[in-house]
Amino acid sequence: MRVLGIDTSNYTTSVALAGEDGFRQSRKILSVGKGECGLRQSNALFLHTVNLPEMMEALRPMGKIDAVAYSAYPRDVEGSYMPCFLAGQAAAHSVAAALDVPLYRFSHQAGHLMAAVRTCGDESVGRKPFLAFHASGGTTELLLAKPDEEVGFSAEIIGCTKDISAGQLVDRVGVMLGLSFPCGGELEKLAAQSRAKKIPAKICVRGADCNISGAENTAAKMLKDGAPREDVARFAIEFAGKTILAMSQAAREIYPDLPIIYAGGVMRNAIIKGMLAKSLPNVLFADTALSSDNAVGTAYLGLEKYLRETAK
Repeated sequence: MRVLGIDTSNYTTSVALAGEDGFRQSRKILSVGKGECGLRQSNALFLHTVNLPEMMEALRPMGKIDAVAYSAYPRDVEGSYMPCFLAGQAAAHSVAAALDVPLYRFSHQAGHLMAAVRTCGDESVGRKPFLAFHASGGTTELLLAKPDEEVGFSAEIIGCTKDISAGQLVDRVGVMLGLSFPCGGELEKLAAQSRAKKIPAKICVRGADCNISGAENTAAKMLKDGAPREDVARFAIEFAGKTILAMSQAAREIYPDLPIIYAGGVMRNAIIKGMLAKSLPNVLFADTALSSDNAVGTAYLGLEKYLRETAK
């Protein structure tokens, strides 16, 4: 059995085929102009429309497709909406109608969680409640996640940012330093060159909630005052990492026995992953290649739903 998954997030066009024997995927990061920190929704929607045929072609031969799944909105909450997901919706509806196969819709966040669950190395995770940290360019949320046959996972927010996301901090500081958006990979390489003995990073975490925007101002001041670029990069990453760690520790006090699984583009960062793994027991990470936006998790959500329905 094989399910086609489609995800058109704000920065990545992604399609994937998932079956009981594994997956294949094709994806492309949307082009962002030099010095810019993001895309307008109208531009993202246009670029997805341009990219989808190429991404689909890259998956050929697809073989028999039993169902189609797509990301319809950012999160499973009322009012969650971004126009960029309309491109994936149109493609998914068209393919499902042409093939006369079931069509399933999920949230982008549920896709991230499923990709992490499938690749974290622990097959028991995802079958019962767990803690999930979704850290990306658009989201910094600590979730109590539970399996849900309809939407993949129900997710109760137990901690979140009150201003910008961890990914926004990384990207804004990266652009400030002249790096290409999205900046995570380049910023990590630059931070690794820092030789400072200690980088002060006073975080703002209350309970499991945080504020991050102040770090952007600090980074700008460091750069203005002549701090080496690599130290500014290291500051941004360490600030994000310490914030995620403090929020995780707060959640652990409430749910001491639940594993924490980390997903989202920020969690590709080896420095942050090292900080968390060193300081917390029972933590798991999505495969590095599937931490950032992808349709693999969406395809697996569809596969599990299709298998349940056909088994009835």
